[in-house]
Amino acid sequence: MKERLMLSAIFLLSFLLMSPDSSGQISYIAHRGESGSAPENTLAAFRLAWERNADAVELDIHLSKDNRIMVIHDANTKRTSAEDYSVKDTESDILRTLDVGLFKDSAFKGERIPFLEEAIRIIPPGKKLVVEIKSGSDVLPWLGKVVKASKKEDQLVFIAFDWQVILEARKMFPDNPCYWLSSNKKETMEKLDEAAAAGLDGLDLHFLVIDEALMQEAGNLNLEIMAWTVDNPVEAKRLSDMGVKSITTNHTAWLRSQMAE
Repeated sequence: MKERLMLSAIFLLSFLLMSPDSSGQISYIAHRGESGSAPENTLAAFRLAWERNADAVELDIHLSKDNRIMVIHDANTKRTSAEDYSVKDTESDILRTLDVGLFKDSAFKGERIPFLEEAIRIIPPGKKLVVEIKSGSDVLPWLGKVVKASKKEDQLVFIAFDWQVILEARKMFPDNPCYWLSSNKKETMEKLDEAAAAGLDGLDLHFLVIDEALMQEAGNLNLEIMAWTVDNPVEAKRLSDMGVKSITTNHTAWLRSQMAE
């Protein structure tokens, strides 16, 4: 009898270890907001992402000439506004006159480059905002002020391609998740030990960089792996099967529905 109970316990333990963890479901991060349907990095795109039940929204920041944190991907405004201003060399009141909705669709006419505090203000309870620091370390003192004033510190995540910037962000925001961005496989593998030693929470990687070997090594170092930018459900399933917990996508609701089928 005892032997049968022991065998049953071993079987149950093996089953639990081999079965998918129901608490480890994929989190869907809206890339620059719901940018498949709305103009990237605008309040319209962020609101649409929240309406479509994204788990998080990712956005990009640059510092203006008058030290306001602007939500925009590029260092200049040409691509999204058709007017060419360097963000760092332009006052925020001028940047705010630009229309960054029309490039997507006339329905979004009048969308402006948001201030970071506007994007933070509309984060729903229980959701996260992933802030990609596009400019250099010069933005960090001003970012610290915005974060402190927001009263939503616990809903913010920080990411950056610049290694020194993300290390400085780690020191400035010790209680916030911080991830280094990369799309280079060789460099990523070489940086894993350093990332762990620096106290980073993980890496946010282009999906093509991620494979079983990388996931194994990252797991050994207790580093979480996030993936960007994934709009293919087959690729999303591959990543999920390997243990990737967060996927950045331009189509959050659609990808979630495809993964559920």
